Amino acid sequence: MNPAMISIARQASPPAGAPLGSVLVKLGKLQPEDVDRITVLQQQRNMRFGEAAQVLGLLTEADVRQALAQQFDYAYLEPGEGDYPIELVAAYQPFSAQVEVLRSVRSELLLRWFAPGRRSLAVASINPGDGASFFTANLALVFAQTGKRTLLIDANLRNPRQHRIFNLHDSLGLSDMLVRRADVEAVSQPEGCADLSVLSAGTMPPNPQELISHQRFGEVEQSLSSRHDVTLIDVPALSTGADALHVAARVGGVLLLIRRDHARMEQVQTAARQLARCGIEVVGSVLIDH
Repeated sequence: MNPAMISIARQASPPAGAPLGSVLVKLGKLQPEDVDRITVLQQQRNMRFGEAAQVLGLLTEADVRQALAQQFDYAYLEPGEGDYPIELVAAYQPFSAQVEVLRSVRSELLLRWFAPGRRSLAVASINPGDGASFFTANLALVFAQTGKRTLLIDANLRNPRQHRIFNLHDSLGLSDMLVRRADVEAVSQPEGCADLSVLSAGTMPPNPQELISHQRFGEVEQSLSSRHDVTLIDVPALSTGADALHVAARVGGVLLLIRRDHARMEQVQTAARQLARCGIEVVGSVLIDH
């Protein structure tokens, strides 16, 4: 599954709720006289402002969407903007079918997991290479886009990805917090991503499973999650060892990612049995096409 990110200079943005014509003038998409022409046609044909502008050939659908995002304080990146991977579709392609799937997953999780007061959830795939890290990054973004204080923790201490996805170059992260070489300052706020915080994996340790299974992980997770509304934890694939089980057992639940034509049925069944034996609730499963 693909994902994306946010980096629009909000200082130059019109205030949320400003009329659409004003927003488009501020963005440089229209001239004031264009707004007058559009308004006349809008009233004559009883159309929406954006529809009338497109009929007159003054705007594209993408222009209207960008302005609506500004009007409703829902910033996203245009292609070529920012320095994040294009796979962060939640920002680069927020109106795509892929992101609608992410929003559906978000809604289900809000109702079934987070609404009762839980704050943390592990996100795990069956096999490496299933796209779990990008999926989790995108899911964290769509949570943050609702205004919820969202924390993304990279607990994959074997093959971490989130520091690369979010361009975080600080070497300190989760592993350093677990051995008390760092504190909460290790948490970063990716540039332009309102309400999203990321804790990268940190220094690569020689004993990842021992660190993850230690009581200290629970202390760190609880301390950090208490500061946020939603905490998503990116973990190694279930087929690579017990790391994911330790994390999921600590927070009580896991969102299971299954990549079509990549995970075999027996692997899914084995993972389900492992999770059940550990008392871990599978909050939901998501079938990833690519």
